[in-house]
Amino acid sequence: MANPLDTAEPGTAAVAARLDRLPVTRTHRRATVAVGLGLFFEFYEVFLTGTISSVLVSEFKLSKAALPPLLASTFLGMFFGALLLGRLADRFGRRGAFLLNLGLYSFFSLLGAFSGNAIMLLVTRFFAGVGLGAEPPLADTYLTDLLPARKRGKMIAWAYTLAFCGVPVVGFLAKGLTEQPILGIAGWRWLFVIGALGAGVVFLLRRGLPESPRWLHSVGRTQEANTVIGALEAEAGQAPAAPLKQEHAPTGKPVRKAAPVKDLFGPSYRRRTIMMTIFHILQTIGYYGFGTMVPLVLAAKGYPVSQSLLFTALTFLGYPVGSALSLPLVERVERKFLVIGSVLLMAVFGLAFGLSNSIALAIAFGFIYTAISNVFSNAYHIYQAEIFPTGLRSTASSGTYSISRLASGLMPFVLVPLLAASGAAVLFVVIAAALVLVALDIAVLGPRTTGRSVESVAGEH
Repeated sequence: MANPLDTAEPGTAAVAARLDRLPVTRTHRRATVAVGLGLFFEFYEVFLTGTISSVLVSEFKLSKAALPPLLASTFLGMFFGALLLGRLADRFGRRGAFLLNLGLYSFFSLLGAFSGNAIMLLVTRFFAGVGLGAEPPLADTYLTDLLPARKRGKMIAWAYTLAFCGVPVVGFLAKGLTEQPILGIAGWRWLFVIGALGAGVVFLLRRGLPESPRWLHSVGRTQEANTVIGALEAEAGQAPAAPLKQEHAPTGKPVRKAAPVKDLFGPSYRRRTIMMTIFHILQTIGYYGFGTMVPLVLAAKGYPVSQSLLFTALTFLGYPVGSALSLPLVERVERKFLVIGSVLLMAVFGLAFGLSNSIALAIAFGFIYTAISNVFSNAYHIYQAEIFPTGLRSTASSGTYSISRLASGLMPFVLVPLLAASGAAVLFVVIAAALVLVALDIAVLGPRTTGRSVESVAGEH
């Protein structure tokens, strides 16, 4: 069945053919690294507040009631940021949205380091979250637009493998920096400064990236798309293909409007929009719920803060390891089935972690869980951008992903009291049930995507 958006964009097949025939070039690798480094600080940020939550409780004398809003503030900001910046990327370009989100995060993370009270910290964490809210779906969208189909999954997995190094980094930094002040300044403040300065460096790296040629063509800026694709062909040593036919004004502002959001709820994409909305509500309980709750679960089992942070850091090594394990899988195993299989294994090992009665078992099961969860994460990040058309790719990916940010913001209000009232075993039964429902959602509603052009996947309803 024809894709209605693609039929409104003459030459889309020619754009896809030229991009998909390319080998991986220096620009592809540079984009993957720059995107991966930005994602590094996104994951650094996501796990930061939860990792040092016990330290912040002591620093600001927080009550049990005051902790959930602090944990939730970053995720609530991410919800609004994903909605706003994701749509901006479809209307005004991927590159500009990338730069805006990093600039916002860097500024407010640095400002947060100077927080004198819990209210200022909450506000700065919220606006830092706005900056980073759309980072993963923007990354998924940009690399999906740019990379050739046969290497798309593996290159995106490489970006996330680099990114997931941020999780153990924040764990070990929290362990090392929060035990005593440095230069008379509390260690947790240095953690915010490191995030801000690192994101500033990534901002500079991303300034040199090209705009997405698929997006340029989708809004009628065909000559600019020709220029970007021609540069990639020259870099690959390929003879340039016949140039795309210029049917609209060649430069300046987009000459076509972005596809309307209502198209996501029309007959062509309603099924996929519903699928990803359900998916992001439920996967958040398992994926981010585990990462956020691990320090609190270990503390509830009676381990002191210093031991809890060390065990958390060791467990978090599973994030980059699991992401690396996905590299040989994402192009060899159909991504729909990879998502389903990995999420079911997460349910099994999450339960094992919750029921473990020794720290050795907790670390072992926690490590295995996090490793599997990042095979899952890489597979679904690739998957969610592949199943929507260029004109709505960022809006759809960011819009549905924003639900996960909102769910993450609400989780502390549910999971923290559940842990306190019922214990770790019940908490992880709830998490496992949510993960089983994720598998059913994708099994029933999800299309296959591996090795196919995104235009082909988007046109199949």
